[in-house]
Amino acid sequence: MRRHQLLQSQLSCGLQEAYNVPRISGRASTSSVHDVRYFATLLRGVNFVNRATITVTERGLTITVEEARTLLGTAFIFCDIFDEYAYHSPNPPVATSQGSEDADIVDNVAFEVPLNTLIECLNIFGTAGPASTTVSSSSKYKKWRKAGEDSDHDGDDEHGDRGRSVAGRGIDSYFTGGSEKRTSMRMTYAGEGHPLTLLLAEDATGPTTTCEITTFDPEPHLELDFDNSRMVLKIILKSSWLRDALSELDPSFDKLTFIGNPPQEPGASASRQKQKFREGSKPMLRIQAAGTFGSTEMDYPNDRDVLETFECTRSVRFSYRFAHISRTLRALQNSTKTSLRIDEEGLLSLQFLMPSPKPKGASGQSSDAFIDFRCLALDEEL
Repeated sequence: MRRHQLLQSQLSCGLQEAYNVPRISGRASTSSVHDVRYFATLLRGVNFVNRATITVTERGLTITVEEARTLLGTAFIFCDIFDEYAYHSPNPPVATSQGSEDADIVDNVAFEVPLNTLIECLNIFGTAGPASTTVSSSSKYKKWRKAGEDSDHDGDDEHGDRGRSVAGRGIDSYFTGGSEKRTSMRMTYAGEGHPLTLLLAEDATGPTTTCEITTFDPEPHLELDFDNSRMVLKIILKSSWLRDALSELDPSFDKLTFIGNPPQEPGASASRQKQKFREGSKPMLRIQAAGTFGSTEMDYPNDRDVLETFECTRSVRFSYRFAHISRTLRALQNSTKTSLRIDEEGLLSLQFLMPSPKPKGASGQSSDAFIDFRCLALDEEL
């Protein structure tokens, strides 16, 4: 525990000073965190396309990926998630008069990186999350030894085994204690034309490594703005309900359909609505999957134990490629709550709440991140 506190103290001064690594000159944007597992999990949640656009602002980072001009995935990582965060704009300050349109301009810097490379760098010591679980239980997992540790127990002691098991528990692993290894990171971006630089250390007495990832000019992405005034279906539910439903579907399915119906009796009690659900009335929510070899349906009643929020203005039926919806599973597995919204044209918004391991601040506000997916509906007339 003392060594962990020492490392956290060094991070508050910046990893570069702690390990006598020269700081990049100029007004570079930097962020530091003493445990990269949560950050790496957020990146993995949108890692279905290798090239990702990272946008840096005063409020934090957004990582955006796009597939087939149909699916857009964005991870919103707020600055409170980091132990140290500093944004320095590469743009000169603009003097604006009161009421000027320039005051609405969002100051940011954007660049593209190969997302696979970034995640691999974070896991360079094998302590950044699920990747370490690929080691079989019968094999030896060689880890850097702390000062004073017995070399006879490298890789197969109780802490090594616990590290492997914790990594496989999804988001719960970030709330556990113990003395398992952690990777600390300081990430720096000096501006256009510069690489994204990562300084990584396993602990205060262990080795460090510096990774430089080539950056590229960002390509424009789809503009899939969700207008709440045109929303026809909104559902908030525990992620476990949706996760169990989607994980049971066969990968051979090629289409997934969301069907929603407004409550037939808005003033009816929950028990009455359950009864009508059992009697075969139109379901509040139905998820229907279809493919070449058959189809399956899953119905959900308007039960607070299942659907925490249900709003439906009219009967809704929209279909999406199952391959696109399955891209959300990695983020879904690590989330606690899911918001599902559909507008009148079928634009689907899936938002996953990713609870942060950091405690709430003095204001009572948590620094939870979330991952948002936007997907266009299939044209059923084709």
